[in-house]
Amino acid sequence: MAQASISQKSSLAARRPGARFAWIGQGFLLLLALGVVYILVTSFLKDPMLFAQVVLSGLQLGFVYALIALGYTMVYGIVRLINFAHGDVFMVGAFVSYYAVARFQLHLWPQLVLKGLSPGAAVVIGSVTVMLLSMLVCMALAVVIERVAYKPLRDAPRIAALITAIGVSFFLEYYGALNFVFSPRFIPYQRPFEVVTFYVNNGIHQLQPGQAPPSGSLLFSNIFLIIMVASIGMQVVLQYLVRRTKIGKAMRASSVDKATARLMGINVDGIISFTFALGAAFAGLGGVLYAIAYPSINTLMGVLPGLKAFVAAVLGGIGSIPGAFVGALIMGQAEALTMGYISTPMRDAVAFTILILVLLVRPRGIFGEPEQEKA
Repeated sequence: MAQASISQKSSLAARRPGARFAWIGQGFLLLLALGVVYILVTSFLKDPMLFAQVVLSGLQLGFVYALIALGYTMVYGIVRLINFAHGDVFMVGAFVSYYAVARFQLHLWPQLVLKGLSPGAAVVIGSVTVMLLSMLVCMALAVVIERVAYKPLRDAPRIAALITAIGVSFFLEYYGALNFVFSPRFIPYQRPFEVVTFYVNNGIHQLQPGQAPPSGSLLFSNIFLIIMVASIGMQVVLQYLVRRTKIGKAMRASSVDKATARLMGINVDGIISFTFALGAAFAGLGGVLYAIAYPSINTLMGVLPGLKAFVAAVLGGIGSIPGAFVGALIMGQAEALTMGYISTPMRDAVAFTILILVLLVRPRGIFGEPEQEKA
């Protein structure tokens, strides 16, 4: 009987539409993967130092994407909503830091108030103040968006909330482009600190102004170090918050079953607002770091990074915090390697090709778990 049932299942699978030709898609993916590996290996053997430089730039980009992707995956994990306005919160964070530095000189307050402070400590405190201000403004904006646009649709079909998220995204982009809000133009970004470049060649050395690095050196800057430390630090803080604190337990309970969480005395609406605010804080920090690394801002700057961070969250397994981080690093590498060895305009096409392949091969992502039916 068991053998009969197995043969019956296999015959049904064979008659399933498209099953007979599934090997074509699998073969295409295999050939594509082999082609990518061949390009990477030959590029590395041809110039290992250039390859390492490209990988380093990909890491910098991936760490920024990770800060945005964490917000996507947190919100989806609790309310099952893709918050497409998240990339525009990222943009607002960059603009807030621009005005704080260029207009109000907020990064200089330690030098004016704390006279005995060393110049290095003053720069660090001033820069952190600018980042914290951007994070706080983004948190307030996210709470307003959640309360005004998303909360009334909490029990509506998901498509209604999704369309609303797209509408909020367009509103932030084009309202911000008004002359009395931000600006429709590209604005050069003023960094709150000086860029210091280092090179690796028989040790780590600081590159002096006007000095050319020795041939075969690997270059990186203090911006890369700041982005790496901030991104990894936020990942650790978030993991601790979710796994070890009372509010983290409430977040996990709300993500599993909101009705039961309410019966247990959890303020689910407050938890949802907190999740939006926390994700927006990461996006605001990412906006500041992105503007520092690539110093030109405009009101549409959050569109592509936001979409790529969403792809990173799907790749890692949307709803999984470690998955969002790993997926973002993979996306950063894919984009940097595409720019370095294929074509700069192709970087966006490669990003969304990755999304298609993930949805075809493993829709739940690298760390995602299959959804279980509730009894």
